[in-house]
Amino acid sequence: SWEVPVYTAEIDAMSVVRLLDTLRSLRPETRFYQASTSEMFGLVAEVPQSETTRLHPRSPYGVAKTFGHYITMNYRESFGMHASSGILFNHESPLRGAEFVTRKITMGLAALARGGTEPVELGNMNAQRDWGFAGDYVDGMWRMLQQEQADDYVLATGVTTPIRDFFGYAAEALGMDLDWQGQDAQETATDRKTGKQVMRVNPKFYRPAEVDLLMGDPSKAREKLGWKAKVGIRELAAMMAHADYDALA
Repeated sequence: SWEVPVYTAEIDAMSVVRLLDTLRSLRPETRFYQASTSEMFGLVAEVPQSETTRLHPRSPYGVAKTFGHYITMNYRESFGMHASSGILFNHESPLRGAEFVTRKITMGLAALARGGTEPVELGNMNAQRDWGFAGDYVDGMWRMLQQEQADDYVLATGVTTPIRDFFGYAAEALGMDLDWQGQDAQETATDRKTGKQVMRVNPKFYRPAEVDLLMGDPSKAREKLGWKAKVGIRELAAMMAHADYDALA
């Protein structure tokens, strides 16, 4: 979103109000789901983050999503529309786009495990995210739309994991034994079994304004929707790593 901020605003902000206003005019009984995001919290005011945590987005994407979130709330309160926002923390699967860090990691490690030699280049290894399985989160979206009253819900695991640990879990699933060296921009990881360097930090992947720690509080979704995340972070990393490894067969 830093590369195309205007396009990001059109897609994640203006398209939401266009859809809502069209439904208000033509099909006000429609049940509408807004894909909000934990990136709205940005510079977090509290840990963990809930539906009432103050928003402080730190990227054009987070800012645009904040508009989409609030305009959904506004149409619900102003026109009585069944419009719910799911404030979803990172939800991953083998179908995740290659531009996202989890998939970048698992694709890169799979290539290395298949004989490749290029290490995965990453940015801030200390950034932490609350990662869950997308399949669990889609179930939560569906549950929101079955409620008699629309509302906003955080969907999260309640567990935060550094990028370094996710990398380690995916590497372990592919049989690697990592040796970590250095720190910050000099950090690297080598597979002891093969001697290959499998990760190195490249400062070009640092964000202009970093979001360091995201961890959600899903208690409202648990109490009102009967929802909880089922797939843990190690299982998720292994699932994605094995899928990318198998895809290269």
